[in-house]
Amino acid sequence: METTSLEHPPVRVRRWRGLGLLLAGALVLIAGLGLPLLRDSQARLRARGIPTFGNLPTFQLTDQTGRTFSDADLRGEIVVADFIFTRCPTVCPLLTAKMARLQREARDKGLSVRFVSFSVDPRYDTPERLAAYAKTRHIDTSNWSLLTGSLEDVETTVLEGFRVMMGRDADAGDDDFLSIFHGEHFVLVDGEGRIRGYYRVVDEAGGLESLQRDLEALVRTRGG
Repeated sequence: METTSLEHPPVRVRRWRGLGLLLAGALVLIAGLGLPLLRDSQARLRARGIPTFGNLPTFQLTDQTGRTFSDADLRGEIVVADFIFTRCPTVCPLLTAKMARLQREARDKGLSVRFVSFSVDPRYDTPERLAAYAKTRHIDTSNWSLLTGSLEDVETTVLEGFRVMMGRDADAGDDDFLSIFHGEHFVLVDGEGRIRGYYRVVDEAGGLESLQRDLEALVRTRGG
């Protein structure tokens, strides 16, 4: 009587087992290729749903190194901007900490982003003071610039360009920095120079997370 050894299965069984392994490997490969495609597709869909609020303003100011810095330095870049001043004892340190977190997370994800902080107290915030602030707050200035200039130029850029409030009480002196007020939003600008969103990241739940999602979508689609 003919018998079949359990140690040597029939050729047909081996062939089907080999085909099964090949099929499983192909499915794994397809899934691996599909994840980036799915992520990019989701990014495109999200980018198309992000509104537009106008264009990045034309400006010419000075950064923390004393170098002239203008809107041309941001051309073609995805940008996150905020508005602070170095003497601010309340919300500005929180805004700076949030921006630093966003910068770290963008770097960890390999996202190319530029960060800009506009001083709303430009008469006091000289380039030297901005540089000292950056050092004290451990700001990585490789892709984060702190800007100042004449009060008129800064007001035109912030108020008329970004449409973010800034000012001080009418009866306050120049030394009364506690009378200074300003918008607490982060502003997202796409690679085409269009303002795409305003995000309250301090007292609004999910504000920073929403910005992160929109930022990543725009970076992956280079503008949206």
